[in-house]
Amino acid sequence: MRRQDKADRIRAILASLYPEPPIPLDHRDPYTLLVAVLLSAQCTDARVNQVTPGLFARADAPAAMAALDEHEIRACIRSCGLAPAKAKNIRALSQILCERHGGEVPADLEALEALPGVGHKTASVVMAQAFGVPTFPVDTHIHRLAGRWGLSRARNVVETELDLKKLFPRESWNHLHLQIIYFGREHCPARGHDLTQCPICGWAASQRRIREEMGAARTPAAARRAASHPPPASPE
Repeated sequence: MRRQDKADRIRAILASLYPEPPIPLDHRDPYTLLVAVLLSAQCTDARVNQVTPGLFARADAPAAMAALDEHEIRACIRSCGLAPAKAKNIRALSQILCERHGGEVPADLEALEALPGVGHKTASVVMAQAFGVPTFPVDTHIHRLAGRWGLSRARNVVETELDLKKLFPRESWNHLHLQIIYFGREHCPARGHDLTQCPICGWAASQRRIREEMGAARTPAAARRAASHPPPASPE
């Protein structure tokens, strides 16, 4: 099957499963979304959504956040992980928004990427979800799925993003980013995944990919662990 044919079929499947995918991070405006996305690095969306109400009760705008002490921010976000660095970046970017952007989040990818702690993926998410500008944020999981599905042979997320943008219509990028995320969580996890039973991997993944991933789950170490924990005997 041609790569483009795969992409078209995958797009149809994802659209049927998630016709209107919700934004997973709770937010009220571009600024609270920016902070939430920054907090989501190496942290689950569910955890971020538990943390942000308390943080935004203290400060939900750049000027108010910049007025907080870094330790106050850290105390609010401690359970997200990497709290010291995230607190420092949240306060610093809030100060820059006040000083250079009139207290507003700029609807400009390069300006967002220039903010402390804001990489390309975070900036792309904000452009897509806050401003509706077509982008295709690619994280490590989307990168992995694109490889499983034969849509990209890229070695990193930057190259995968370019491959996916070539395969899918620009107007579909924002939805597809979220659709792939939800599909990955519900049907296509990183580990312990039976590709042959997956609604997409089952037909899109190459036989070589299936052998490689399924074989990785049966390494000698895995076999030893299974042998040391045998299943209970069947009743007589």
